[in-house]
This record gives sequence, C-alpha cells and structure tokens, in this order.
Amino acid sequence: MSEERGLACEARLNLRNLPLYIDRISDRLQSFDADASQDGQRLDFRFAFGGASLDMERLVMRANAADRDGLARIKDLLATAVQVYAREEKPEIVWTGDLADETGLAQFREMVVTDVHDLTPHMRRIRFAGEDLSRFAKFGGMHIRMLFPTREVPDPLWPMLGSNGLPVWPSDDRRPVARVYTIRALDVANGIIDVDFLIHPGDSVGAHWAIHATAGMKIGIMGPVGRPVRPASWYLMGADETGLPALARMLEILPAETKGVAFVEIADDSERQVIDNATGIELHWLPRNGVPAGLDARLARAILSVSWPTGSAFGWFAAEAAAARIVREHWRGTLALGRNETLAAAYWRRGAAGLMAG
Repeated sequence: MSEERGLACEARLNLRNLPLYIDRISDRLQSFDADASQDGQRLDFRFAFGGASLDMERLVMRANAADRDGLARIKDLLATAVQVYAREEKPEIVWTGDLADETGLAQFREMVVTDVHDLTPHMRRIRFAGEDLSRFAKFGGMHIRMLFPTREVPDPLWPMLGSNGLPVWPSDDRRPVARVYTIRALDVANGIIDVDFLIHPGDSVGAHWAIHATAGMKIGIMGPVGRPVRPASWYLMGADETGLPALARMLEILPAETKGVAFVEIADDSERQVIDNATGIELHWLPRNGVPAGLDARLARAILSVSWPTGSAFGWFAAEAAAARIVREHWRGTLALGRNETLAAAYWRRGAAGLMAG
C-alpha cells in the first residue's frame, strides 16, 4: 500500500487463524466501497477517504488518511471487521502512530432538539442542532446511532475512544441506550439534522423518547453508520414505515436520471407523506388497512414480482425481519446477486425491540 501524505497508524494482531476468515473481513471492507488488491500475503484496500492494509505474514494492519475523520473511519472499519470475524480468538487491538492517544470519538456529537412536529399521525420529525456536522455527509452512510437518556439513566455519560479505535462505553448505570436511525435531512452549513421517528405502541426506547421530545433536550449521536448504497442507473426499493425515512431520502438525493421502482408499506392512506422525488423511480404505496405490521406479505411479494434488469442495478430493502429474509434469499439465492448489488436489512423484528429503528 502506497502511503499517502497525512496520518498513519498500525496495530499488531494476536491472531493465529487470520487466514481462515480473511475472506470475510475483505468482503466486509469491500462492501464499504473499497477497492481491494493483493500482493503476496498482504491485502490492500483503497477507500475514497484513505487506505488500509492487512499483512497476514506479519500479523499487522495499517490505516492511513488525509485527515482525522478519515483515519478514525478506517480504524473503526478495520477493528470492527476483526472483532466480528475473529471473536473466538479474542483479538487485542492497540493502535500506534498518529492520533493513538486520542480519547475523544471523532464520530460523536452532542445534539440539541430545536423543533418537533408530526408529518403524519404516526411519523414525527425532530430537528437537532450541533457543531461540525460535515463528517455526517461523508462515507456514504445515511444512518446514525442515537444515544438516548432513559428513565433509568436520565443523565448518561457519553462513550470515549478506546485504544482499539472503537467506543468504550461507561458502566451500565451511566450508559445511554443506543438505537440506529436514518438522517432524513442534513444541513451541514447550518448545523442541522432531521430525524423521522415512527410513533408506535410497544417497548421502543426511541419512540418513547420522541413522544416526549421538546426543544432544548440533549441527545448523543454517532456515525455515520451502515453500508453505502452503490451507485446504479436502476433501483428496486422496498420499505415499511421503519425504512421509509431512508427510502425517502434516497428518492430526494439520487440523480434525476435514475430509474426504477419503489414500494412502501404503510398502515393506511393517512400515513402517506410528501416526498420530493427527484428521480424517475416509480413510487407505490401499499396500505395495510387493518393488517398488523409485520403480517402483510404484499411488500415482499411486490419486490419478488419485479424482473431484475440487465445493466447497472441495485436492490435495497428495509423492513421487518421476516420480509427482509424472504427478499434477501430471493436476491442472493434465487437470482445469485452479490453483496455489491443488494442490501436487504431487518430494521425490526415482530415481537422484539432494539433493532435498527427501535
């Protein structure tokens, strides 16, 4: 890997079995828009914001970038991939080099509520103000991890940066509850982020917080998180209410010449919302009209009914876990589409709380 000017660091790995899961680590890194190459026992990855390498012979990984945000992002991606796939070896990651002594999380911001209003009977938009939000326009990620105070922990401590490049959380009695939400709109110049919250019954930390949100309340955010959506000329999209903010944002920011079809499942027609669709993607609403959320099969059936075109295409789906599994198995199994062509995510699971959108 040719070193760029800027910042660089490395970490040695205590992993005997790295070759057994290096392919999975590589696949994960490439899913974040990295170009990969191999030179003997070394894998190199080139991101738009820096570079990384994994040396299987010397058991060392390296990161370099032009700035602090880029270096922190690459360290996070590398350390997370190793922690996920080498879990059984209990990896010990200690970065040395530039910014190794930092304790502040580059991806963290404290935000203040400035406005709350309802878009539909069950969708509430909350505006947050914060400083230096340019990071959240980088890396292609549309999501943030929101850190909520709760009744049990009304005054949480925010996480710090660990020596492994990942967050270190406070003890449970001061730890905020984290849930992943979509940045519905971002105004870097004015320091504003809009987040849409689905208001629904059940044990949802995010929905409960949003119901009681008022101007002046503080919250933490981290990000951006999530795989970037690959550029394509045609998209097939599907979402229920939990995935609607992300789908709506894509319809508003994708190039005008983009074609495709999108399906959105909602409770009923009162939940339709205005979307400034700037693309040629056809949007179809699928109201459940009394069928409980998670039990209407029409969304998954609609996705499976669309023929996959030749050429540049991408499939994106975000909804309840069972529907996401059906779509994922169809795309990856039946159609044999790769990870770089599809993203099917479970944003929630019927009967459980705590996934993407709470």
